[in-house]
Order: sequence, then structure tokens, then C-alpha cells
Amino acid sequence: MASPLALIQINILNLISTEKPIPLAVLILLVIFSVLSWTVIFSKWSSLKKARTADLNFLRAFHKARELGSLALAGEQFKDAPLAYVFGTGYEEVDRQVKLAGRLRNKTAVERMLQLGISQETSRLEARMNLLATTATVTPFIGLFGTVWGIIEAFNALSFSGAASLRAVGPGIADALVATAMGLFAAIPSAIFYNHFGHTVKQIGVRMDEFALEFMNLTERTYEE
Repeated sequence: MASPLALIQINILNLISTEKPIPLAVLILLVIFSVLSWTVIFSKWSSLKKARTADLNFLRAFHKARELGSLALAGEQFKDAPLAYVFGTGYEEVDRQVKLAGRLRNKTAVERMLQLGISQETSRLEARMNLLATTATVTPFIGLFGTVWGIIEAFNALSFSGAASLRAVGPGIADALVATAMGLFAAIPSAIFYNHFGHTVKQIGVRMDEFALEFMNLTERTYEE
């Protein structure tokens, strides 16, 4: 007895070999969604892993640094760290105020720059995740459409053949159900990784908020009179 995966492969080959434009278009669309979503998954997995590792390294350097200026000069070393970018936006404002007045005069401006850096980094970390959400939401319905269309075609063929038996209608329904299977194959991983990546980005966001508070405390102690 053939395995379910082997049966799906046979039915996919049958759809490709037969001239059925709409089921074939549905299949191609689902394959495109699946390929794009897996591309985003591998890319996002790698980038978020780099970001978390770089953040840990940057925090160690931040806590060991004797002055903020030296850490700012080493920013290229931590280019993958969201915290380094947030630090850079805050330090630029602090450095500007200190050069003009010799001390920190406007804490609100620094806090705004830090929040702007956090917002920009959050947007960068969330980039292309909307494709995973779209794939998880849309592909089951695309697959369902392909299945419904295939079943309609199968019963239409049955009405013309006049052979009312499972043997006559079974292959057509099996081909139609492949669309549902492909839709779920694209949707399930996308939904899982969208939630996983969303949780990771949220954790990094909380860490950036905590770092902003730590940065403000340090700059106030260092530069305020």
C-alpha cells in the first residue's frame, strides 16, 4: 500500500500532466507561497539569532566600557546588534548636547531619539514577517478553492459518464484534495514560525526598552551637573 506522501506526489504529477488550468494555477500559486515563506523563515531565523548573540556581546562591552565615546567608535563591531543601533541614536544626541553646552541639557530629546531607534529596529526585525502571516491566512482558502473546483469537475465528469461509482469519481476527488494538502503544507509552518518570530522580536523589544532606561541613567550620572 502506498504511503500518503507517495499518493500526494502521484496526484501532483497527475495534475501537472493533465490539462487542468485552474487546479494547476492553484497548485503553482501554493508552491510559490510555500517557497517564499520558507525563504523568509530561514532568513529570519538566521538574522534573529545573529541579533540576539550580538546584543549579548554588546551588553558585555557596554557594561565594561569606561566611557561611551569609545563604545560609539566600536559600533561597526556590533552592527548586527539592535541595542548598538539604539545606543548610537541616543549617543548622537547626547554628544551633540555635550559639545554645545558642556553637559546634558535636554533629557527628553535623548529619550525621543532612543524611542526612535527602538521603533526603527523593531520595524527592521519585523520586516517580511507579514508574508508569513499572509501565507498562514490565505493559503488554506486557496487550497480549499482548488479542492472545491476539483470536486465540481469530478462530479461533472461523473454526470456525463453515467457510471455512478466510487471508482469513477475517486481519482478526481483525490486530485482535488491535493490542493487542500498543499495549502496546509504552506500555512502550518508559516503560522508556527510567525508566532515564534513574533515572540522573539517582542523579547528583543523589551530588552531595548530596558537598555534605554539603563542608558539614560548612565548619561545622567556622567554628563549632568
